[in-house]
Amino acid sequence: MNPYLIVFFGSGLGGTLRYGANVWVPRMLGTAFPYHTLTVNIAGSLVMGLVAGYFALKTDPGQDWRLFLTTGIIGGFTTFSAFSLDTVLLYQRGEAALAALYVLASVGVSVAALVAGMSIMRTV
Repeated sequence: MNPYLIVFFGSGLGGTLRYGANVWVPRMLGTAFPYHTLTVNIAGSLVMGLVAGYFALKTDPGQDWRLFLTTGIIGGFTTFSAFSLDTVLLYQRGEAALAALYVLASVGVSVAALVAGMSIMRTV
């Protein structure tokens, strides 16, 4: 099957799950804190760890399933899970300093980029 279609359908499912979490979690925990985003990031990272560990240590179901589950469903649910996996893989390869740099750059530069984007939109 076409890898783009595999990811397309998987990300649609993941996005739908994300929407459900964005509706359900605030109903349960309130809106004073972004519990919905925190919940999605933690849950997505846990599931990514389970799936990546299963593929690495138990069995590899093939590229189509890896794309559908990781890039598609989990990636559509939260990209934070991919960030978490990349960070851990760097660390496990003995690149602790590079993993730390990746975390700092990803968070710092992403927040700075958001601020820059909002600033640009205020001026146009």
